[in-house]
Formats: sequence, structure tokens, C-alpha cells
Amino acid sequence: MSAREELLTASRFGQFLSVGVVGAAFDITTSSVLTASLGVAPEVAKLIGAEVAIIIMFAINERWTFAGHGLGGRAAVLKRFLKSNLVRSGGVGVQVVVVYFLTRLPIDLQFLGVDLWELATFPIAIASSLLLNYILESLFTWRVTAE
Repeated sequence: MSAREELLTASRFGQFLSVGVVGAAFDITTSSVLTASLGVAPEVAKLIGAEVAIIIMFAINERWTFAGHGLGGRAAVLKRFLKSNLVRSGGVGVQVVVVYFLTRLPIDLQFLGVDLWELATFPIAIASSLLLNYILESLFTWRVTAE
């Protein structure tokens, strides 16, 4: 299968997207609790939420989405985990920038003392980095195009 065909595999992208939904739930929950309940700045909460999601998504992707790609053994898995964190830092960077700019827009959606607009920026940020994360994870973490 060519590199392009490997990247355009609908079933793998569907799995990656499904895992992303799970990760997004953890990310949004963590980020929202930190921001709404503990007063953590949205950008900092986004970073923490993203790392929680990265850990969970790596574990699922390792055993499901990209099962059969990459070497076995603890050292190889640890190397992929570290690489995944590095690779996803690009997506996290995009997300933090999106949150930063969106939370500075003059939008006020207060409900019971919570700024719903701040919370709404988290899923928007996650969606903005989806394709970047899929391509980078496929090519560099699990190397689906490697012979």
C-alpha cells in the first residue's frame, strides 16, 4: 500500500476519530473543571487537559488504531509514547493559540457565574488540530508508511 493510501485508510481514520472523541471528553472535562471550578487560566487548563487526553488516547491507539504498527516491548512502547507527546505538541500548540484568541473575543455567555464561552473554546480548539494530529501520529509515531 502506498504512503498516500496508508494515510487515507478510512477505517484507521475512523478509529483515530473515535479515540479522539474519548480523548476530547477527558480533555474538555479536565479543562472545564480546572477553569470553571478552580479558576485556572483557560490556556493552562487546556495544556493540562490535553496531556490527560494524550495519555489516554495513546493507550487506546497503541492497542487498537495502530495495533500491528511499531515494535513490541516496553522500550519501543515508551519510545512511541514520548514521540506521541512530542508529535502532539504541535496540535496542542494550535489548541492553546485557538483558546487564547477565542477567549479574548468580546463574547460574554455567563450562566450561574460560569463563562460558557471560555468552556466552548475547548472543543473548537480540539477540532482545529484533528487532521494535523492524525497525519503526524500516522507518519512519525506509528510510521504506517514504513516498509
